[in-house]
Amino acid sequence: MGAGVFRWIDNMNSEKAIVLEGTIMMVLPGTMFRVALANERMVLAHISGKMRKRFIRLTIGDRVKMEMSPYDTAKARIVYRL
Repeated sequence: MGAGVFRWIDNMNSEKAIVLEGTIMMVLPGTMFRVALANERMVLAHISGKMRKRFIRLTIGDRVKMEMSPYDTAKARIVYRL
């Protein structure tokens, strides 16, 4: 097996992630967060791998940008702290 065989291909499927902004309302164990969206809906979110690798700290009240799957709108991935 040569180098680059196990490469990740971005957007392999035609489905796109939904990008949202929200405010962290509650910090849960295991780097999980309850995030309130603009329409007062709460979602369960976790930190993306790059944020975890860079040790980006999140606290209650932080505004964040998230990506959400169109198939499961109750969960999201936090990709950026605003």
